[in-house]
Amino acid sequence: MVNDVKNSSATNKKNPKLTLLPLIALIFYEVSGGPFGVEDSVKAGGGPLLALLGFVILALIWSIPEALITAELATSFPENGGYVIWISSAFGPFWGFQEGFWKWFSGVMDNALYPVLFLDYLKHSLPVFNHLVARIPALLGITVSLTYLNYRGLHIVGSSAVLLASFSLFPFVVMAILSIPRIKPRQWIVVDFKKVEWRGYFNTMFWNLNYWDKVSTLAGEVEDPSRTFRNALLAGLVLVVSSYIIPLLAATGALKSDPSEWSDGYFAEAGMLIGGVWLKWWIQAAAAMSNMGLFEAEMSSDAFQLLGMSEMGMLPSIFASRSKYGTPTISILCSATGVIVLSWMSFQEILEFLNFLYSVGMLLEFAAFIKLRIMKPDLHRPYKVPFQTVGATAICLPPALLLIFVMYLASLKTYIVSGSVIILGLFLYPAILHAKEKKWCHFISTDEPLGHSNDILEDQSAATELDQVVDDDASLSLLGHSTKVQDSETLSQEMLTLD
Repeated sequence: MVNDVKNSSATNKKNPKLTLLPLIALIFYEVSGGPFGVEDSVKAGGGPLLALLGFVILALIWSIPEALITAELATSFPENGGYVIWISSAFGPFWGFQEGFWKWFSGVMDNALYPVLFLDYLKHSLPVFNHLVARIPALLGITVSLTYLNYRGLHIVGSSAVLLASFSLFPFVVMAILSIPRIKPRQWIVVDFKKVEWRGYFNTMFWNLNYWDKVSTLAGEVEDPSRTFRNALLAGLVLVVSSYIIPLLAATGALKSDPSEWSDGYFAEAGMLIGGVWLKWWIQAAAAMSNMGLFEAEMSSDAFQLLGMSEMGMLPSIFASRSKYGTPTISILCSATGVIVLSWMSFQEILEFLNFLYSVGMLLEFAAFIKLRIMKPDLHRPYKVPFQTVGATAICLPPALLLIFVMYLASLKTYIVSGSVIILGLFLYPAILHAKEKKWCHFISTDEPLGHSNDILEDQSAATELDQVVDDDASLSLLGHSTKVQDSETLSQEMLTLD
């Protein structure tokens, strides 16, 4: 098995790492993918006002704190597995496994949406996809094709995401420009509180602004993660919020349409009314391509999360096996199987289920962030949220309250299904430990719960003690550059070489 691990590492080194632009595109697709799907926020919000305010306010109290925390923890633990490693470091491997199981299940449910949405946009122009005889083979074909693209290499997925993002966003730039002469600002403040459907509104808003932490599961595949992650997260934040606000301002300001007309796919109709049939077709094609990008980004994160958990000894070693392209073959197949199994569920059911599981996992991440600040103050943090422990705790409070509120709004069916998944995870961990003890399947040997993560952590801590300037430099902005931080990272690498 040692040879297998070495071969896996050698394969990984031969394949290109993710650089800044592909990482920004992957973050964009992990979180957003464009304004497709935000139409329901206008309908559920009783008009444009709550939708516009929601994407600004929730970005401030939810997206920014989550992105900042992800930047600090992902650069502190630059390995595949992401939040599983954070939780394990703070609370031990049991809770790290629970976090990984909840987040993987939530991610697979999320990914089951995109082949369905892909066909939903196409069926407006190709009605044949309304019939199961054409729809089912198309769903399977799309899932298999996109899964194969993931298998061919993460750098290909990243490059594809850049092209897909450009194609998906450009028609909205055109629509925004064409709408300028027709915009009436007073239409932005329309709201009918009697028609507000709060559960649908918050679930739609939350779904379109979450998953900032998901890209952390690819940290081991990123070139110079200490600098690349913080820059990519800030750029991704600006791109995501802009991709929602600008199309909404253009369409709601230029068109006097009733909020009840705003449902999935309405941006295509708005494009036709503003620019003509050609813009409608362009937006429909962009929506279809965007769902492909969303699928690719989510599949990559889910698969590399399983790989990271396997490298930590939490899952059988087969999940850590890589193809000649450096991709985790079995982990990709496992995630693809989950997507196919769950694709029969309705959009709103999947949305509510995944939001609930995601919320539980995020509460645990906030707790881990605070505990690591208190219990491991000397942890090497190439980027550090620019607040002391009290301030860092304070920025977690508003998003934590939002998470609890989203869970409170869930239906009874969501409580039952999500509760069942949580209970399954509680029993699955001891079952895997038992299989490991009985040697029913092979696991990567680890002396510590976190595997080699602890060794890196010790080396980073030692480097921090020898270079006291890290604490000051770690408080730089996300776009800041620091030669001192670079020196500290070089020192860490030299110490690893000496060891």
